Amino acid sequence: MEGIITNIQRLSVHDGEGIRSVIFFKGCNMRCEWCHNPETFSLKPEIERVTDKCIACGECVKVCNAKALFIMHGKVHFNKKKCNQCLECATVCYAKAMNIVGNTYTAALLYKKIEKDIPFFQSSNGGITISGGEPFTQFKFLKSVVEFFKKKGLHITIESNFSTAWQHIQALIPYVDHWMIDLKMISFEQHKKWTGIGNSNILKNIKLLDNRGESYELRTPVVPSVNSTKDDILLLKKFVDQLINIKKYQLNPFHPLGGQKYINLSKENKFAKVKALEKTEFDKLSAVLDQ
Repeated sequence: MEGIITNIQRLSVHDGEGIRSVIFFKGCNMRCEWCHNPETFSLKPEIERVTDKCIACGECVKVCNAKALFIMHGKVHFNKKKCNQCLECATVCYAKAMNIVGNTYTAALLYKKIEKDIPFFQSSNGGITISGGEPFTQFKFLKSVVEFFKKKGLHITIESNFSTAWQHIQALIPYVDHWMIDLKMISFEQHKKWTGIGNSNILKNIKLLDNRGESYELRTPVVPSVNSTKDDILLLKKFVDQLINIKKYQLNPFHPLGGQKYINLSKENKFAKVKALEKTEFDKLSAVLDQ
């Protein structure tokens, strides 16, 4: 069983308890307009062009059968619309201006990548966090990974938007120690407007997990003009207050750190001009949770 991974972030302390290695799965079933990981949208490997690294040697142009790359005025230009994702350009780019986003792994190969970090996990009560994208878009591969890692005795956390079939979640419960679930907003219409899909299934899955007494937490990205009013937070709080076994609920401030990724991937960034909330404003919203 093979899957596509965009990145393995070692020695992280922000993605669960203790020191962790975070494995980012490629592919997502949502299109949150504020997303800072646009490289995870597609399930397939794709080309990322870092213009500042280009030395205009022209080697990529020679191997591009789709004519997506061309030289004009001494510079290499990339027409993403013509690209057929053959990925040949990345194999000949000396300067690493053309990069492949998304590499194929098996569970065993992923384990080899993080095996050297196991002593850090053991000394800090850490482990593995599987994130994305949305890990459940590669469900069969995800299942093979958590089964393999649990046999090795690792603590496993999955970060998910929970927009998947309950049967998929249920199948992984025996292997997952903790869940980190994104709860973006309560309104079905607003959720569909900003993410591309509704949230009825998400809310249902959260309640089902809560009823089982599993270890989990909820997190909400607070995004200006999307869910950043007191009323928005009060609706979220009302839902969370009904839950019995939730370990933690927190708000996370929106940040525009993914801007360069959109440029490199030739994707439209609808939130390019949106600024993060002022700290005082964010703190006021966080305080609503204590009311």
